[in-house]
Amino acid sequence: MPIRVVAFDGDDTLWHNETHFNFTQAALRDLLRGHAPNADVDARLFETEMANLSLYGYGIKSFTLSMIETALEITDGTIPASDLKVILDWGKRMLREPTELLEGVRETLLGMSQNHQLLLITKGDLFDQESKLARSGLAERFAGVEILSDKNVDSYRRVLSRRGIDAGEFIMVGNSLRSDVVPVVELGARAVHIPYHVTWQHEQVDEDSVPGEGWFRLDKITELGPLLGSLDGRPSRSVRHKLQSRPDRKTKRD
Repeated sequence: MPIRVVAFDGDDTLWHNETHFNFTQAALRDLLRGHAPNADVDARLFETEMANLSLYGYGIKSFTLSMIETALEITDGTIPASDLKVILDWGKRMLREPTELLEGVRETLLGMSQNHQLLLITKGDLFDQESKLARSGLAERFAGVEILSDKNVDSYRRVLSRRGIDAGEFIMVGNSLRSDVVPVVELGARAVHIPYHVTWQHEQVDEDSVPGEGWFRLDKITELGPLLGSLDGRPSRSVRHKLQSRPDRKTKRD
């Protein structure tokens, strides 16, 4: 079935995001080193983020609260209020960061919109994601925007059902195997994986859990047009051999 609807993830697919988290997390390590030199800040922060996920969800606000909680735990509550204010200010700074588009995004979306209906399907804090989209200058390119609390088979199924989209005519483009590829392929649709240079630990999946077919991997978004042009209704082929030939990209976030 020809592809009618092309959906894009936002963070680290259309605009830079994870680099801001990495920069701030490095600053947190430096700050807490003076209070607890031997603490594994990265591991403690990740544990805290995972414990808080069901309460706070994804996004900068959740990250900021988890940083503060981590700082309190690592220092046994002795961290001064002035340092907590520094952490809080980091979160505010991240929320005000300009939306920096990845190379080739604007031109690619313009080309895609000529022949396909475009959707933005992203997850995280509603206000933050809406703000990033507004600052990106891309909003007019999308026929619809879906900001989800999480991306899984059920949430994608609800989006397609609500919008009257058949899975066979839908393709999802994103940087996360966990969120943008696996659940989409399990739903019976197709997906395109465009890796970002850093990936949050929570978004990493074991390659054995990734479907062997139904999705494609590209190096950059400008390759998307030729790929979609080649998908004229033929079944999508396996890309598992590409997975095995690429280097591991394990980092802290994405």
